Amino acid sequence: MSTLAPLRLLREPWNASEGNQSNATAGAGSAWCQGLNIPNELFLTLGLVSLVENLLVVAAILKNRNLHSPTYYFICCLAVSDMLVSVSNLVETLFMLLMEHGLLVIHASIVRHMDNVIDMLICSSIVSSLSFLGVIAVDRYITIFYALRYHSIMTLQRAVVTMATVSSTIFITYYRNNAILLCLIGFFLFMLVLMLVLYIHMFALARHHLCSISSQQKQPTIYRSSSLKGAITLTILLGVFFICWGPFFFHLILIVTCPTNPFCTCF
Repeated sequence: MSTLAPLRLLREPWNASEGNQSNATAGAGSAWCQGLNIPNELFLTLGLVSLVENLLVVAAILKNRNLHSPTYYFICCLAVSDMLVSVSNLVETLFMLLMEHGLLVIHASIVRHMDNVIDMLICSSIVSSLSFLGVIAVDRYITIFYALRYHSIMTLQRAVVTMATVSSTIFITYYRNNAILLCLIGFFLFMLVLMLVLYIHMFALARHHLCSISSQQKQPTIYRSSSLKGAITLTILLGVFFICWGPFFFHLILIVTCPTNPFCTCF
């Protein structure tokens, strides 16, 4: 976890002198980027909004019996995984705000251990979240291409086994090397390609059906309009996925490829 530890807590000015010296050395060549300061209040606000949103999703699925199906169970697990990210971010940000205003004084070694634990929780929940996004894509693929056999393929027992298997990614241990970071980056790229292939295949099938229907009804305008809406929806879906997760994994790539470069250290 030493490669992930300097993400936020250990970069702040309230750390011990050795931490300040290492940060000063790393930042000496990147003074041009010191103006890029994101306030901790923004992280706190985003964490609270995300936590409330995911709590509402979980509550809606648990309360509504019509949503008690494998598909919505997967969505519920995805919301729980995202809640863990939010909680980890909130805890980290609260500690940073308390230390920033002098309301909490903690020894540098304790801060380092806290940062390791928080980073482990964040990255583990991210892996779980990405896994459930992939599971949901596979579930939607089965629903479309094997509609008549869906309930025999995706039984409740298999759904529970899938959720238990994916949820086990929460218990990930990180070691002092870049191998884990490379695995995280590779896993993100794999999930991105998997979702891209599955959703494009589903879009192609829907487009084929629309083409057949419009040719029978002789309404090409409706076909073009529906195809355009489907393409826009697919672009938004995959675009939001990449925009939300891309910066974090870009950060990991910089940590692995150029940890001492001033440009990479800045970002």
